[in-house]
Amino acid sequence: MKLLVFLKKTKVMAEKKKISTKKIFVLDTSVILHNHQAITTFEDNDVVIPITVLEELDNFKKGNEIKNFEAREFIRSFDKISENHSVRDWISLGEHRGYVKVVIDKDVEPDAKKVFGADKADHRILNTATLLSQEYPERKVVVVTKDINLRIKAKALNLLAADFETGKVQNIDTLYSGIITLTGISADTINKIYSEKGIDPIELGIKDAIPNSYFILKNHSHSVLAFYNNISERIEPLEKHTVQKITPRNAEQVFALHAILNKNVQLVTLQGVAGTGKTLLALAGALEQRRDFRQIYLARPIVPLSNKDIGFLPGDAKEKIGPYMEPLFDNLKLIKNQFIDEQQNYKELISSLEGDKLVISPLAYIRGRSLSNICFIVDEAQNLTPHEVKTIISRAGENTKIIFTGDIYQIDTPYLDSQSNGLSYLIDKIKYHPIYAHVRLEKGERSELANLANDLL
Repeated sequence: MKLLVFLKKTKVMAEKKKISTKKIFVLDTSVILHNHQAITTFEDNDVVIPITVLEELDNFKKGNEIKNFEAREFIRSFDKISENHSVRDWISLGEHRGYVKVVIDKDVEPDAKKVFGADKADHRILNTATLLSQEYPERKVVVVTKDINLRIKAKALNLLAADFETGKVQNIDTLYSGIITLTGISADTINKIYSEKGIDPIELGIKDAIPNSYFILKNHSHSVLAFYNNISERIEPLEKHTVQKITPRNAEQVFALHAILNKNVQLVTLQGVAGTGKTLLALAGALEQRRDFRQIYLARPIVPLSNKDIGFLPGDAKEKIGPYMEPLFDNLKLIKNQFIDEQQNYKELISSLEGDKLVISPLAYIRGRSLSNICFIVDEAQNLTPHEVKTIISRAGENTKIIFTGDIYQIDTPYLDSQSNGLSYLIDKIKYHPIYAHVRLEKGERSELANLANDLL
């Protein structure tokens, strides 16, 4: 009998210890707008949604932007999870997961509204975290937000705070570049690569070559540009090709254009600073293959200045989005200007625009359209979340090629950074797939002045 009582007490103590080690994560609105499935990503820990967050989501649910989609999807999924439950009680998120509930505003000390001198949504969320830390003193309560300033404010109130880590690349310095440089290659080996149109990677000391990776093979006097063809399982030489009268100016651009034109590659990412030719090469390569696709889409996410909605701008929808699309039109004009008016290529470009063969559009405007038999270029992809990138790719149909371009260090949205943006996430997660190719472009070719700014400013 005593043994049975002892075992029961031991079990109760173990359960209490298990509960006390589980954390409570208080989610900010920015996390849910980043990923509507965020509440399911905290393993067996518990999640709290402040009532203020639900109020903010209500303001975001209307619209055609991705953040509006995320808000609507979260509201729908949370409604389903809370069916037949009171949202103010702990609700199970499923097997091997924790619980979730909504916490309403209550008076608490210290009051963030008084400390920071304003009754703002952020301060009410901080008050919720303070309340929980007082109600559950044995557990760690963590404010999770993509808003850096809110994390700092939380720490000022002695609250734990963290970024939303799901989808975040841990070491951006080692992010896959797509290019490997090998030196000390013998002249005989280089000659063999050219004469036999390829070489076994083992002969270069490479055991596990990454599909569609690119190589610069050098000796003291010669070099060869090459790529690993995962179909032939050989490293094959590359030659410079001109498309739409656009000629690659460096090895990186040769690689980028090859990836775009490679019919065995369905997904391409081009990363690099301004002036490296990412968008121009993507557009030129797509136009070179326009007969292989029903349409070419060139799109980019709209990130309004000062985080203001474009609705405040004057004019109709086309006039509002015009300034945001102008960089894409600039690249198209550059290609058009390579041809004189009488040439067939020029006429075909004009015909493509007029006949909707080539469509330039904000990314939000392509929602609901079929992505079958399309070459789809997404510019400024660093301003997308990992979930947005996944949504785009998951809609690809038969004979569709998707090209993402962007600079992971030039983020225009406040809740993303070089580690958490969709482009970095995509490069890190999919680098070994045989239908994927990536090239990091580092050498600017816009002008000496532009290079000076990139290098020194």
